[in-house]
Amino acid sequence: MPGISALKANQNANFEGTITAISPVRDVSTFRGPTKVADATIQDETGTVTLTLWGQDTTKYRVGQRVRVVDGWAKDYRGKLQVSMGRSGRVEVLSGSSA
Repeated sequence: MPGISALKANQNANFEGTITAISPVRDVSTFRGPTKVADATIQDETGTVTLTLWGQDTTKYRVGQRVRVVDGWAKDYRGKLQVSMGRSGRVEVLSGSSA
């Protein structure tokens, strides 16, 4: 599986890493209505990236967990690369991580 440094904007994102930080959950309004959002920082040996967590996912993960992002979507947001789940993406907590 490629490392975080290999991610490019406007492409599918598949990678593993450790959650090193999660921002406070904030309320936002979207075209689908009000929801919650938080940003998780994920790091591997090649770099770091922000993973945007929406809705119930905002409280599902913890700092220190090792995760695999499958079929995420990388995009450029305000000059920084970030990953979101889109319709088919998912985050898997890898064994050996504490929940």
